[in-house]
Parts: sequence; structure tokens; C-alpha cells
Amino acid sequence: MEQSIHQDMDDLHWKLDLLDSIEVGIVVIDRQFRVKVWNEFMHNHSGVQPDTIRHQCLFDFFAEIDQDWFRQKVEPVFTLKSPAFVIWEQRPYLFRFTSYRPVTSASDLMYQNITLFPLASRGGEVEHLCVVVYDVTDEVVSKQRLATANEQLRKMSRVDGLTGLYNRRYWEESCQQEFKRCMRNHGTSSVILLDIDYFKSINDTYGHPAGDQVIRALARVIRQIVRETDIAGRYGGEEFALVLPDTNADAALQVAERIREHVQRNTVAYEEHNIPFTVSLGICQFDSSLKGYMAWIELADKALYRAKDSGRNLSQIQRD
Repeated sequence: MEQSIHQDMDDLHWKLDLLDSIEVGIVVIDRQFRVKVWNEFMHNHSGVQPDTIRHQCLFDFFAEIDQDWFRQKVEPVFTLKSPAFVIWEQRPYLFRFTSYRPVTSASDLMYQNITLFPLASRGGEVEHLCVVVYDVTDEVVSKQRLATANEQLRKMSRVDGLTGLYNRRYWEESCQQEFKRCMRNHGTSSVILLDIDYFKSINDTYGHPAGDQVIRALARVIRQIVRETDIAGRYGGEEFALVLPDTNADAALQVAERIREHVQRNTVAYEEHNIPFTVSLGICQFDSSLKGYMAWIELADKALYRAKDSGRNLSQIQRD
């Protein structure tokens, strides 16, 4: 008998040593949410001693746990004797622990995956369950960094490097989407094409780096004047393109004139030079008779060329 008791004690110590040596949190609670087992992982990250929390209600120590949610989560574990899982995407953590890992310095908190599984007695009754806490902070931070990098690459793939406006491919895709939206909803939107007058002369006189400065200056003017809902892109070289949703041709003309007048009033400083320049603009309002978005762009382009033929530094609307 005495040998059996010693054997049971040895087994208990062996099991407790095992629970304390693994790098996951182990918490055993009863149906009243009183803590029965609190391993070294939980002690190290919470600062709560096992002797302090044992036989105490879990909620008295961790106010961050949503009691109603947690009770609903564990009820099927007790009654149906089936495990339950909580992943960090659903709830970032169960226990609000600080993350101390140097690799994951980007996160102040420990992200956790949680497993809840029933602990049946020899009679088959489930009066306790085990909460297993996995520290997945490294995985989460890596995933977040990858997502950030992918988002940056996605933005880079649609942005023109010189101006910061959308590149031609993305702008045309956006123009096509707006064309489809107008066709569905009988909307009224306008396209503006504009380019810099005598741009070759600027390059020849001041050099290509100066020409780049002029292109950047025009892009800044466009960003200042257009709305957040407008779609502005560099169409190629010194040519730019705008989609103005829910804007008729007359309202688009006002936007075009604001851009033109702002450019005309200002010069671009480059080295010791102050470079004046002007722009010409062509406008076309959406029409349901158009065969496609490229036809819409072509009509705006026709208006642009009419502005140039009429002496430049002008805005023209394509009415037909």
C-alpha cells in the first residue's frame, strides 16, 4: 500500500514536471472556473504564482476575459465532451500577456491560439477541462509583415514612380470600371486628358532632369485640386489622365480650368532657373452610346488636340 502511494506521488511529480517544461500554457479549470492546474508558462507570463491562483476563480485574476463569451465557448466542451478551438484571427488572445520575444518586438502583446478539451474522470464524467495556450506571436507578426509587404508591392505595381499618381495600366483599369458603372447606373462621369505644352522645348532648354521636375510639379497640382474620389494617373510621358466620377462636362471644365490656371500662375524652380509652363486639357462626358471605355478616352484625346490646335493653354470639351 505504501509503495503504491509513493508510486502515485512519483507519477504526479513526473506529470507536473512535464507540464512545467513545455512551451505552452496549461490551465485546468472545473465547472465553476476554479483553477486546478497552472503551469510554469502561465506563471512566467502572468506573474501569478500557482499557489496563489489554485482553487480560485479564473475571472477574478483576468478581467480581460469576456465571461459571457468564455462560458458559451466552454459549455459544449463540458456537455458534449468535444474540444473547442479559438484562433488569433477570431480573438487575438485569451490572456493579455506581454510579448517578450526579441524577434517579435513589433508586437507588444502575445497573440494566442487556444485549445479547450474535456478531461473525463474514470467514470466518464467531464468535470474539468484543459485550456492550452499557444504563443503564435512570431507567426502572426511574420504574417502581418508579409501582408504589409504584399500591400506595398500591390501599390507599387499600380503607381507611377516619378509622380506618385496611378500608372497607365491601373488608370485604364479604373476608367474601364467607371465606364461599366455608368453603363449600369446611367451615371454621369467625365474623363480629362491633359499634357504639358511644348514639353520637348523644356527638355531641350533645361535638360531632362528639369523636365522631370516639371512633370512632378504638375502631378502635385493635380493632387491638390482633384477630390479623393477622382482617379488621377500619368498616361505617358508628359500626358496625364483623370476620371471624375459623378461629374458632368461643365463641372469637369471647372476642374480643368483650376488646374490650368494654377499651372499658368506658377513656375518650377530647378537649379538657378524658374521654369514657366502651361497645359492643355481635353474633356469628355460619359455617353451611353459609346462602344467602350477606349472610345471615351479617344474623345477626350480629340478634345485635347483641339485645345492644342487652338493655341494651347486651353481647356476644351468634346461635345459630339
